[in-house]
Amino acid sequence: MKLKHILSTVLVVGLLWSCKEKVVDNQPVEVEEKFDYLVDQFADLKILRYQIPGFDEMTLKEKKLVYYMTQAGLAGRDIMWDQNYRHNLEIRDALEHIFTAYQGDKTSEDWLAFEEYLKRVWFSNGIHHHYSNDKIMPKFNADFLTYLLKETDTDLDGEAFEVIFNEKDAKKVNKKKGVDNIASSAVNFYGPTITDADVETFYKTADKGPKDRPIEAGLNSTLVRENGKLVEKVWKSGGMYGEAIDEIIKWLEKAKGVAENEKQAQTLALLIDYYKTGDLNIWDKYCVAWVTSTEGNIDWINGFVEVYNDPKGYRGSYESIIQVKDFEMSKQMAVLSENAQWFEDNAPLMDSHKKDSVVGISYKTINVAGEAGDASPSTPIGVNLPNNNWIRQEHGSKSVSLGNILNAYNNAGGSGRLKEFAHDAEEIELGEKHAQLAGKLHTALHEVVGHASGQINPGIGQPKETLKNYASTMEEGRADLVGLYYIMDPKLQELGLVDNAEELGKAAYNGYIRNGLITQLVRIELGNDIEEDHMVNRQWVSAWA
Repeated sequence: MKLKHILSTVLVVGLLWSCKEKVVDNQPVEVEEKFDYLVDQFADLKILRYQIPGFDEMTLKEKKLVYYMTQAGLAGRDIMWDQNYRHNLEIRDALEHIFTAYQGDKTSEDWLAFEEYLKRVWFSNGIHHHYSNDKIMPKFNADFLTYLLKETDTDLDGEAFEVIFNEKDAKKVNKKKGVDNIASSAVNFYGPTITDADVETFYKTADKGPKDRPIEAGLNSTLVRENGKLVEKVWKSGGMYGEAIDEIIKWLEKAKGVAENEKQAQTLALLIDYYKTGDLNIWDKYCVAWVTSTEGNIDWINGFVEVYNDPKGYRGSYESIIQVKDFEMSKQMAVLSENAQWFEDNAPLMDSHKKDSVVGISYKTINVAGEAGDASPSTPIGVNLPNNNWIRQEHGSKSVSLGNILNAYNNAGGSGRLKEFAHDAEEIELGEKHAQLAGKLHTALHEVVGHASGQINPGIGQPKETLKNYASTMEEGRADLVGLYYIMDPKLQELGLVDNAEELGKAAYNGYIRNGLITQLVRIELGNDIEEDHMVNRQWVSAWA
């Protein structure tokens, strides 16, 4: 990815502990600038570009930091492909060689189907759909692929060839009840013979650190069976993914040399040490340093972070997001984090689940300068980190809204879907008037007041241990419900965030339920189940309401 004032990328429209909050509905907005956001459209996807406001005004040192951190992110791109499925890289390399080398007819129905399939594979970082987790089935047959391989002198055979067309490994992540979730998931976090029982047995006795400050056990490793024993292959320099991680470290070292301040440099040094050792205790030290490093114009997310792709919630997918602070919007929305204690005290939670003293909650609107891995091309619009509960409770959390990503969605969208699925003229009017701000506010409340609120009672295990494969979905639902609870509260008007809390709240409720029950279904094939955590949560909240 080339870094310049306008950065071209691919994003999905009608998107998607940290949470990666994804856009929930088409929100009409007047286009105030001449810029072509829409690049391409195929299958169930639209491809957009986004801008980086203020990049030209940054100092050379700041630009270098952004560049080095972006390159560090891109250095780990192939890790995400391999994590998603064991044959992804082999398949991608073969398809890309065909795409660049084929000299035959590129107007035929089969070739156009091949192009669409490759684009979908690119978008999903593999052969499984980024939302439904179902394997993407090509609209051309095996004979045509064999022909293309021969014409371009490309190698792809055995299981890697066959799996493109057969029913094997049909689901990347399977969290359904009544099946062996590990054995029935194609995601490459576990060896081929590992089962649910193996995972539960291993982590009953695995080192989890101190009980009151547990590490995120399993976050950065693949669990395999070697010589009859269960062992973790750690993702680190000199270990699994070592070559890519060494490249990440190289760019992080460069970034450390142009850090904005000493605290930022120390934080990067801890991240480098973590990648070198794979030590999750160092990861926790890094997370503490990162969440308390709040000075500077540039920030980042880099590491094995979100556990949505692990049916058991242990292993983190690789991701990178490089952030440039949006000062004006951050100033406007800072009032939420400044009043975090009020929201905590007045939340509809049991008193024992409330924090007596809310610490370290920061909320910023940022502009994305680069993304990789799990954050790209299907990008979040909001993030809240770190995930480790004891760090959040003792040191706080960072919540960010991805301003230029939201701007790209809003400018590329329209009112067609709203008018098609709204119940009446009043709903349309409320949506056209308030939907954009309602969406931004609900995202902010979801992250700052939702994910950042509450505490686990003493002696209770981590959600992945107690709620198991339901943990991520239920945490997303909890954060959404807290945001919905406050979206119509007069407090927002008192804080100067809205002019009419009642009208904006109605627009937010209309949009949420409309999306949860109807419009989000465009992201999955007709007849398939809703399975992605954010989508499931919105569906059950909307259906209950």
